[in-house]
Amino acid sequence: MKPVLLAVDWGTSSLRGALLDAQGQLITDRAFARGILSVSPGGFAAAFDECFGDWLRHTPDLLCLMAGMVGSRQGWQEAPYCACPAGFEDIAAHLAWVQPGRIAIVPGLSCERPGLAGDALLARVPDVMRGEETQVFGALGTLGLSQARLVLPGTHSKWVRVQAGRIVEFTTCMTGEVFALLRQHSILARTLPAEDAALNAAAFTSAVQLALGSPSLLQTAFSTRTLSLFEKMNPSQLASHLSGLVIGEELRAQQLSAGEQVVLIGSAGLTERYQLALAQCGVACLSPGAQVTWAGLHAIAKTLRTA
Repeated sequence: MKPVLLAVDWGTSSLRGALLDAQGQLITDRAFARGILSVSPGGFAAAFDECFGDWLRHTPDLLCLMAGMVGSRQGWQEAPYCACPAGFEDIAAHLAWVQPGRIAIVPGLSCERPGLAGDALLARVPDVMRGEETQVFGALGTLGLSQARLVLPGTHSKWVRVQAGRIVEFTTCMTGEVFALLRQHSILARTLPAEDAALNAAAFTSAVQLALGSPSLLQTAFSTRTLSLFEKMNPSQLASHLSGLVIGEELRAQQLSAGEQVVLIGSAGLTERYQLALAQCGVACLSPGAQVTWAGLHAIAKTLRTA
């Protein structure tokens, strides 16, 4: 198989690259602990060459597309945000070329949502994503969808709405970061064991249900301490309980309907938790698999080739 695309996912803490053929099939891949925060200013070209330079030299006409935080202000080169609604063609038209015709960075997306009516500053509230847009486009192609609601759980979870193959709007929830802050730096950390046990599904789903029926995480989070204080919950279950409260709060804000279906994109551990949590809302999940970033970059490259 001849490689036609070097697909790169360069995030905050990791760097992955894959060689894809004309059909988007994976030929080989590599991964490094070389996230953008580990690269000194001005050192991105050298880091890239160290990791993937041999692939480019071996195939002179190889196109490289990069997604993720590599296009942020802290990355190799800033790729300005592309405004929603946006589809493949919009993304391709806003690529930031590091080497014209050879190496480009996929832009992130921005959108604005209604905020505080009548307030000049907060009437419209902006939101942004970098890297998730490529995963969304890859998932759409993999599943053959042009209309969908997607959730990409993580440190900053994204809820994305797609119509006619274009991302029309999205919202960010700081779910993973809030969990980490509560887990490590709040009074709850005094109660929780130093190391998390494996997910306790019963404790997790009960906490999701509690969150869905409660007014606020600010109220329910303290139950992590009191359930331990009165010995109503085993210490090994407390982290699962807190995780369920935080994820349940995220779902409560989405106004989900029973019978709805969402596309779920994430790591195996997070996917398991969100599937359990969404089931409490009567919501089914579709999973596009682990290679959606490569599929998204291949789709953008294909758009370039047919332009």
